[in-house]
Amino acid sequence: MNYQTIRYEVAEGVATITLNRPDVLNAANLQMLRELNQALDAVQADAGVRAAVLTGAGRAFCAGADLAGMGEGFDLTDPLTVRRWLVEFFNPLILKIFEMEKPWIAAVNGIAAGGGCQLALACDLVVIAEDAYFCEIFAQRGLVVDLGGLFLLPRLVGLHKAKELAFFAEKISGLHAVELGLANTCVPGSELRAVAHEWATKLAQGPTVALGLMKVGMNRGLQMTLRDVMQYEASAQALAVHTQDVQEGLRAFVEKRAPKFQGR
Repeated sequence: MNYQTIRYEVAEGVATITLNRPDVLNAANLQMLRELNQALDAVQADAGVRAAVLTGAGRAFCAGADLAGMGEGFDLTDPLTVRRWLVEFFNPLILKIFEMEKPWIAAVNGIAAGGGCQLALACDLVVIAEDAYFCEIFAQRGLVVDLGGLFLLPRLVGLHKAKELAFFAEKISGLHAVELGLANTCVPGSELRAVAHEWATKLAQGPTVALGLMKVGMNRGLQMTLRDVMQYEASAQALAVHTQDVQEGLRAFVEKRAPKFQGR
């Protein structure tokens, strides 16, 4: 696929998607939305891809939507147009990342504003550079937090802190993001891609089926009772024990060596 607004690379079982409109801080227009959707489908369909990294080119991760250059009749003042674009073009990105049975790492290299925050927060792990920041900018534009932010934020940082982030739209820098629970770790910008790749490679060498089942269970568990989650765990474990990776894990335990998982 010849992408124009993103870069898509696969190596050692890891897919890396780089948002590539650095001149506009990787703000998303219609072309980027379509290409990113296609790239997410490619990650899902490729059995050789066992983990994925999402990052940005230049000094930004993603500055949200390119409201000035969205293209093809987008009109921010038309309620029906705004709703349709969110439902048809934006929301599927978040859902695909959140629901895919493969682990995603966001490597937040710079500004992550508006919908760019949600692109990162929908991922399973977040590595952020020291000089990068999150900003739920919506209130400063008179808009409502969207792309799943009203679901994700309270679950990540708690209800009152989520309201603070949404109402005041303040910048949350790298170390503070880790303290709040928006990111897993904060590293110097020069080390960001190496750390994200190291994590992704470790995940790609792991028991892919089990990791996917755990991801799905935790994400669904945000809306389930303890009893429902335990039922899911029992079913997921029954699926996992049929995999070759479980057999390899048991052999490795008996032979006192590190397992070599194949993702099957």
